[in-house]
Amino acid sequence: MQPRVLIFSGGRLGPWALQAIRQDDILIGADSGALFLINNGYTPHLAIGDFDSVTAGEFELIQSRSRKTEACDPVDKDYTDTELAMIRALSFQPSEIRFIGALGTRFDHSIANIHLLVKANEARVPAVIDDAHNEIRLTDAELVIRKAGFDQVSLLPLTPVVTGVTLDGFQYGLTDAVLVMGQSLGISNILLKDEGVISVKSGMLLVIQSRD
Repeated sequence: MQPRVLIFSGGRLGPWALQAIRQDDILIGADSGALFLINNGYTPHLAIGDFDSVTAGEFELIQSRSRKTEACDPVDKDYTDTELAMIRALSFQPSEIRFIGALGTRFDHSIANIHLLVKANEARVPAVIDDAHNEIRLTDAELVIRKAGFDQVSLLPLTPVVTGVTLDGFQYGLTDAVLVMGQSLGISNILLKDEGVISVKSGMLLVIQSRD
């Protein structure tokens, strides 16, 4: 079985972020995400980015404690650190990519990282953005989600229109529904079972599981 790849970015991180790590995961640290892993006793398989969020001494530590480091110029680059990490992650042909620390105070970076779910979907690699209160996925076909402590589920179109939305296992059911950007119909549904199934005929749908 192909390994999972966990990408640790420089957004909100904490003890919760370490609970996702399995022994056979490939760990990629994007910029200060690499430092977070090292400071918590983990060795990144790859540290990547411009490292403008760490000091010179911290960068030396990252280089010495990571299996591989790829540093790029902070000005002359076309991708964010997290996207660079994802490009490398796809080269492992992973069974799943999990983005951890991809949400934070920089709303522009948070949105850009959510858009990376599109790139994963195009590669047909399951992907999820994790933080302490949310799991965010994207689907354009069928998606099975599990409760796992996240009872609230919101559905938000990532394309102007999403058609053929059908839900099974939810308090508020939909059958062949149409969801449109700017409409709040898909907000705050509830999983009734341990699993729920979301089907889509066309368009891309963000599936956000949340807990307070």
